[in-house]
Amino acid sequence: MRVDAIEALGSSGPAASLEGPVKAAKSISFGDWIKTQVTEADQASRTAEASVRSLALGESDNLHEVMLNLEQARMSIDLVVQVRNRLLESYQEIVRMQV
Repeated sequence: MRVDAIEALGSSGPAASLEGPVKAAKSISFGDWIKTQVTEADQASRTAEASVRSLALGESDNLHEVMLNLEQARMSIDLVVQVRNRLLESYQEIVRMQV
């Protein structure tokens, strides 16, 4: 999951600070966004797995970092699953519509 910094905070008001993220969101397609989120969730899961493995083997003693990696992976996967669930619900609602 990616977190972007708020760069337009020093601009000429609240409307100017909202234009950046809105324009950036319109430039990427939904399919590309989904693909990016799935890739990031997979990468977060692999990172968490590697950190747990290194902790278990005694190569690392930073439990805090391991827990952060696990939580980030869980949240990324939860986001992808929730989007999938909403898409399926929407599809099923469209299928149930009478023409």
